[in-house]
Amino acid sequence: MPLQAGIVGLPNVGKSTLFNAITKAGAEAANYPFCTIDPNVGVVEVPDARLGKLAEIVHPKKIVPTAFEFVDIAGLVKGASQGEGLGNRFLGHIREVDAIVHVVRCFENGDITHVSGSVDPLRDIETIELELILADLESVQKRLDRAKKNMKSGDKKYKVEADALERLAAVMEEGKPGRSVELSDDEQQVLKDLHLLTTKPILYVANVGEDEAADSSANPHVQAVRERAATENAQVVVVSAQLEAEIAELEGEDRDAFLADLGLSEAGLDKLIRSAYELLGLRTYFTAGEPEVRAWTIRAGTKAPQAAGVIHSDFERGFIRAEVVGYEDLIQAGSYNVAREHGKVRLEGKDYVVADGDVMHFRFNV
Repeated sequence: MPLQAGIVGLPNVGKSTLFNAITKAGAEAANYPFCTIDPNVGVVEVPDARLGKLAEIVHPKKIVPTAFEFVDIAGLVKGASQGEGLGNRFLGHIREVDAIVHVVRCFENGDITHVSGSVDPLRDIETIELELILADLESVQKRLDRAKKNMKSGDKKYKVEADALERLAAVMEEGKPGRSVELSDDEQQVLKDLHLLTTKPILYVANVGEDEAADSSANPHVQAVRERAATENAQVVVVSAQLEAEIAELEGEDRDAFLADLGLSEAGLDKLIRSAYELLGLRTYFTAGEPEVRAWTIRAGTKAPQAAGVIHSDFERGFIRAEVVGYEDLIQAGSYNVAREHGKVRLEGKDYVVADGDVMHFRFNV
């Protein structure tokens, strides 16, 4: 299953507008809560200029970027953890994603009503977070009761589980998210199937007006979100969802010219997609030949056989070695042959940890 980031936030903060821009999928965006009844899933290409540079060297028949999934989840409201609005259903959808993209309204517009009556991003963040914490706390308490009963069996894993759950419950009862608790590898493994909402990595999207897309430094709402995110070691991406929807309708030179007129070096969505990709600790390696230049997604720390397995399970099962050249080395050399002559192409074995940007060719035998 592809890695997913779930887009959440209060109603009317710009989630569906942003999702439409990301995927051009046309999810309904309207000025009332719950316009998105079912979660919409959109697959997006991860922007990577390296693909074009590699194509200039090997002249492939096609270029295939790596992809990432965004899930647009309907607006949560206060009381969602108790089923208010359409809460329980959507909280269930969030549990299935790998990371959370929290869209926060940082623009003033009297024509677009705010569910709480005024624009206050910190209040909105706390409203959503509290609902996620309450939902998690209920799951943790149920699991803790079961773990304590199972401890009587003498199996040590239940003691590990109960200790971790007690620490999680304690911080959640104080209104803090699960990600504020440090869990060992063993504890994370034991609790993996709980799919806790507040242990997922989070990225904040500050949605601003069109006139602030290029420079939001004077926006006090954005500054407040940045300060809040800093306390969580979280990232903030500033976009104008409405503007991104317009940019998404353009292609090629028209798109570049429009961005230039706005004083933007790139679309905000490109930054968002890359930030979400990095949030999950993902890396990209490439295969490059005449048939295609292609990007492949792996997690940081992945070894060569497992990276080969992303292409096909036979590649991992019959892995012999990998022929590797760094992206920068290949670009500087200008061709595989010159890279080889300069000793930049090397053979790596099963213990090699693949680096972001490696250009690889796998040797295998099944």
